Amino acid sequence: MKIELTKVSSKGQIVIPQAIRKSVGLHDGETLTVSAQDGIIVLKKIDNTIDESDLRTLMEIKEAWKEIAEGKYKKMGSGDFLREISTW
Repeated sequence: MKIELTKVSSKGQIVIPQAIRKSVGLHDGETLTVSAQDGIIVLKKIDNTIDESDLRTLMEIKEAWKEIAEGKYKKMGSGDFLREISTW
């Protein structure tokens, strides 16, 4: 899993770093879904039409937000978080 930092512009735009775009095959003009809750933003690349796989992923994200709202998560520092997701 690649992790990089980016900033939000004054117009609310973000740059997805090239290494991330390349790793997911994201090209100019492609569509992303955006989901946000409690300071966490999730982006998912989709085709111009949403297929069954996209819907399944969106439902998993929805379920994850629900679990977070119910307190089913653990807090950790950034170093611990980066170590954790490097095992995914």
